[in-house]
Amino acid sequence: MTVALLSQWINDYRPQPDHLVGAYRQLMANISRQDNAWIYIASEQQISDQLNFLLQALNAGTKTVDDFPLLGAPFAVKDNIDVAGMPTSAACPEFTYQPDKDATVIARLKAAGAIVVGKTNLDQFATGLVGTRSPFGAVVNTFNPDYVSGGSSSGSASVVARGLVCFSLGTDTAGSGRVPAGFNNIVGLKPTKGWLSTTGVVPACRLNDCVSIFAHTAADASLVASVAGGFDPLDPYSRVNPNTAPARFSPAMRFAIPDRLAFFDDTQSEEAFQRSLERLMAMGAELVAIDFSDFITLAEQLYYGAWVAERTVAVKEIFENHPEAMDPTVRGIVAGGLNYSACDAWQAEYTRAGLSRRINQQLAEFDALVVPTSPTIHTIAEMRDEPVRYNSQFGTYTNFTNLADLSALALPADFRADGLPAGITLIAPAWHDAALSHFGSAWQNQSGLQAGATSQKLPATKPFTPNEGYVRVAVVGAHLRGMPLNHQLTDRNAVFIEETHTAETYRLYALANTQPPKPGLVRAAEGQPIAVELWDIPLARFGEFVAGIPAPLGIGTLTLNDGRSVKGFICEPCATEGATDITAWGGWKAWLARHHSA
Repeated sequence: MTVALLSQWINDYRPQPDHLVGAYRQLMANISRQDNAWIYIASEQQISDQLNFLLQALNAGTKTVDDFPLLGAPFAVKDNIDVAGMPTSAACPEFTYQPDKDATVIARLKAAGAIVVGKTNLDQFATGLVGTRSPFGAVVNTFNPDYVSGGSSSGSASVVARGLVCFSLGTDTAGSGRVPAGFNNIVGLKPTKGWLSTTGVVPACRLNDCVSIFAHTAADASLVASVAGGFDPLDPYSRVNPNTAPARFSPAMRFAIPDRLAFFDDTQSEEAFQRSLERLMAMGAELVAIDFSDFITLAEQLYYGAWVAERTVAVKEIFENHPEAMDPTVRGIVAGGLNYSACDAWQAEYTRAGLSRRINQQLAEFDALVVPTSPTIHTIAEMRDEPVRYNSQFGTYTNFTNLADLSALALPADFRADGLPAGITLIAPAWHDAALSHFGSAWQNQSGLQAGATSQKLPATKPFTPNEGYVRVAVVGAHLRGMPLNHQLTDRNAVFIEETHTAETYRLYALANTQPPKPGLVRAAEGQPIAVELWDIPLARFGEFVAGIPAPLGIGTLTLNDGRSVKGFICEPCATEGATDITAWGGWKAWLARHHSA
């Protein structure tokens, strides 16, 4: 049994949730205990208990399938995230403990109907981008077992790529949720710091840790994030979404790329990335080279500065009392944290803040930064010879992201000539996760790639639409695209969604004595569909937008011709006195065009 798309799983079992029991019997039979991508596999009783929670609620009528957006979906969890009743080891047997409580993200996913099927292998204490630093063995690349899988979330990427689960959780501090995605032809969502709680997660660097998501599609990853995310008062670094970021990239996409691209003499990765850039341009994107020096300097801070002391603090007890239990390379990295003073740490923070500010100022002019997910890949044998140097190479385009408080989405892209995946990553400011996801769906729909390492072709998928954080507004006149007041939307990060029409119960008037000229839309017993544009405006910007609307106009609720209700421009009926009824023209632009040509 091969599991691939989360959306397909949910659609298959929504009409017949009782069939989940048989599906899990087959699914679990196909998971091998000799597969070292797994550290712990759920018992038959643990699977049964989770299914019973779901099915009993449905059968009792206390909940419906709509209450379970992840209905019965199997997922895997990186073994530095707590699942009640399953051991947490962080890939260090001597560190292992038995949590009696789910991590916050696990509790939210279970409540949404998802089923944990096991805990996955990782670079010990999430220290590495390689997937080889584990006493449970190196997790191999799903396309060529001679090569590394990428880490630290190696097992989580592997089981998704092979279709064993619908999605998985990883963690990402320096790129651990992106590099394994790139090496295994899947999506890796590195969300904005603080969106997904880290309560119940073994820390690596608490100021920079993120729970990440692996899936086959950007839409699936975003659905999972929407369920798992949200403010957690138990996590001191959890944040409330300010709801100011756009829902999509601008129609005229403008992407930054590094002015200096390092591939460490790996011509196959370089050629694959160039093909991806060509596909971006074919999609209409403008690519602009930017000075990348601040990004490189910030990336170097994570492992070659005082920030490494965060890892020392995180594993202090086992490092001091049982150093022999640690992977030698991991132990050496952690020991490096002892070389820095409190003064060094404060100076490192000042350096980070300055670089972060400049980086965010650079990116403000663009929809996103596009980089290779990794500039190169190495075999497991090569990694044994140069464990630190090659790990550092993998992090060239990832290490700076969390330090600069950016969001990121790793996407499958053009393959190398030797048949290995070579993904790209789009990086944007904090809270631009929805815009990244929307573009990710468009990118995947034109890619024609297979799902991970399976033989299944990715079907065309609809982008995930957030159900909160944005207000959909219908505009009818001077705020339409190309009209004089459209900037009042775009200046507030509103994005165009679609052209459509109102229901038949509206009349449109050209108002008298308005500058610039404006129409008024009035609900009436008799009317006709009127052309409108739908825009999504960030929730936090909606109030200031409405505050600038002069009388006799206002914002109310409009009914569209397909039955949807959205916020939109309405007009006080008294303003129609002395106005010209232009309903017959069907819309403001049509009336202007014919009016001016008459």
